[in-house]
Amino acid sequence: MDIYFAVTPPGIEAITTLELARLGLLPAEALPAVKPAGILPATPSFTLPPLSFQGGLQALYRANLHLRTASRILVRLGMPFMARTFPELVEKASRLPWERFLAPGQPVALRVTCHKSKLYHSEAVAERLLTALEARLGKPSPRLKPSDDDDPPRPAGEGLGARVGKENPPQLILARIVEDKCTVSVDSSGELLHRRGYRLATAKAPLRENLAAALLFASGWDAQSPLIDPFCGSGTIPIEAALIARNLPPGQNRRFAFMDWPNFDESLWKAVLTGAAEHLSAEIPPILASDRDAGAVRMAQENARRAGVHHLIQFDTQAVSALHPPARAGWVVTNPPYGVRVSEGKDLRNLYAQLGNVLRSKCPDWRVAILSSDEFLLGHTGLKLETALTFNNGGLRVRLGCGQVPAL
Repeated sequence: MDIYFAVTPPGIEAITTLELARLGLLPAEALPAVKPAGILPATPSFTLPPLSFQGGLQALYRANLHLRTASRILVRLGMPFMARTFPELVEKASRLPWERFLAPGQPVALRVTCHKSKLYHSEAVAERLLTALEARLGKPSPRLKPSDDDDPPRPAGEGLGARVGKENPPQLILARIVEDKCTVSVDSSGELLHRRGYRLATAKAPLRENLAAALLFASGWDAQSPLIDPFCGSGTIPIEAALIARNLPPGQNRRFAFMDWPNFDESLWKAVLTGAAEHLSAEIPPILASDRDAGAVRMAQENARRAGVHHLIQFDTQAVSALHPPARAGWVVTNPPYGVRVSEGKDLRNLYAQLGNVLRSKCPDWRVAILSSDEFLLGHTGLKLETALTFNNGGLRVRLGCGQVPAL
């Protein structure tokens, strides 16, 4: 049985913990406390458990396939060990079961961090780990630079234009030495999990897929009531809502790093996919997405088509004032423009005020969740909003304000 760790954006830990528990990968007592309205506390009163879980390959496959808010799933490569000298590091790291995750000569990318340890030079640690890996596998592994969030790994020394083919992908290895204790992990996901494969077209200030899913979970949306996004942009929120409502796994149309491991069990993976297909939801609530930018709506429609949910979403090119909600109450979950452009400040104040007026007149008793970097702008809606989440989006600190539209 292996130990896995779900890497998730800071501020989203409680949501990912909730997902892990609902998948049966964490015990029920690990479920975060949720208020009746579905809003997670901004500062949780519960003790947040580590985002780690145990299991075999099936647990690993299910986590990568189903988790909507995580960024990566890491596998702990053996138990942490003490390493105060480089010979000790090489000797102990060469005992790790590298052959489970790497073929001899397979390219690797390493990320090393050192903190309060005798071995403090991360580059030197990375070189010793390569030595240990070669000693274990009997063949040197070419080293690539680790990627950032937007670029795949590339050959060391080459520029940003260099790209690595899919024929022999690098395996990302992460090592962390804290107070002389070394923990080594391998990445099972490959590309970050928010890359579902559908969002090839993006509008301005796109919201990552896993963050859009986090907004929906934090809003308390029950996946059965109508949902509206009047500032849909490239459609990430409504597309993620349709995937959730249909119970479509976000990772069903992409590859994962574990598919290149020597111990990859293709029959088990197919069984996991089959099991997911048996739990699709037949009834989908109305999901309405609109934007006044016709180009953005076209992008959203293209993305929804690639995600296989275009027939589940009603797209319209219209201003927020033209909103026509369904008769029964539901949720408005949206990511309107932020107040980051000074010249647009006045317009944005008017826009938020108009949003509040439209919701009060057309969506009484609806739940609302609005993401913004500016609490002042949220105040212009005239709605009583409680902070459900705070996180960074595109370098900005943003918060999700949730509440209920007053009844008429």
